Amino acid sequence: MDTVLRILIIEDVQDDVILIKHALKKDGIQFEMVQVDSQELFVNALQEYGPHVILSDHSLPQFNSMEALKICRKQGLNIPFILVTGTMSEEFAVSCLKLGADDYVLKLNLTRLSSAIVNALKQKKADSERKEAERALQRQNKELVKINEELDKFVYSVSHNLRAPLTSVLGLVNIGRLEDGKKDDSFQPLFDMMEKSIRKLDATLKEILDYSRNARSDINIEKVDLASIIQISLESSEFIEGYDQVKKEISVRNDEIAFYSDSHRLGAIFDDLISNAIRYRDIYKTQSRLAIEVEITESTMHIFFKDNGVGIAEELVPRIFEMFFRATEKSEGAGLGLYIVMEMTKKLSGTIEVQSIFGEGTAFHLIIPNVINKQIYDTQ
Repeated sequence: MDTVLRILIIEDVQDDVILIKHALKKDGIQFEMVQVDSQELFVNALQEYGPHVILSDHSLPQFNSMEALKICRKQGLNIPFILVTGTMSEEFAVSCLKLGADDYVLKLNLTRLSSAIVNALKQKKADSERKEAERALQRQNKELVKINEELDKFVYSVSHNLRAPLTSVLGLVNIGRLEDGKKDDSFQPLFDMMEKSIRKLDATLKEILDYSRNARSDINIEKVDLASIIQISLESSEFIEGYDQVKKEISVRNDEIAFYSDSHRLGAIFDDLISNAIRYRDIYKTQSRLAIEVEITESTMHIFFKDNGVGIAEELVPRIFEMFFRATEKSEGAGLGLYIVMEMTKKLSGTIEVQSIFGEGTAFHLIIPNVINKQIYDTQ
């Protein structure tokens, strides 16, 4: 050890101090030492001497090791504290270690003292580095939380503000379509393309808003009007190409049972799964179908979405809930829809499973808990 250690020793027997110094010098420890034998001298030495290590006899006439240890801990000092005493029972030694002593060495076995000091210093250094790393990590986490919150607010604001102009543009497209219809309809294909692009962008912005709201908004429990949710979701999907080509079959069992959950999140889940079934219908099949089956119980709601669309390749099924993942190049979306469905389902303390056969269709099964109070969401 190259550093000259500053050792503060609490000892009132000079011969013992000499023996301790001899043991340390014999092991090549470079040190300087200040000896104290009272509380007043000990407190002064802590402030003025700044020791690297404290060695303490257990019991002195006016002072003892436990009092010294309490002073160190009260002042928040991270200094190795080693008991060096004549006799000590194993029970007492354990109690001292529990109170914060780093080690103990019997005066009859001072050959252990050097290694005890070195090990204690290493341990304190490791503890200090770990605590500093933890503090640095906490600072970074706080900064990341702040950045994420600011980014979330920015995304929400931009997405929200962009949807209003899009609605205006869509209105102008419809006006242009009507005016063109009074003439020769020559621009109708262009208006169709414009409307399709606008609705595509609007759908993407809606997904971003849904994602942002899900992350930032608390659960809002209320009695769910399931019929209204399904009706609104179907109406909002009417503009999707192929909507009229998909036969919708809706079945709700036990709808007389009151169901409590977050209506907004349930609505967003229905929106996405219904629109997916329409977008990924199989145009080569005689009749495209979407069956929505709901069963309500006192404790849960089971929701099944079953379609006979294009299906998903087996190797891609495990990835469909990943953010920005698109199972087909034909997909025009941003790859957020099913990710948001998964996140919202988790937020509702529910589960979602998927089964799909490429070329035959896809089935989603959701289980959402029926709750009357917010206790189930306290851990969200």
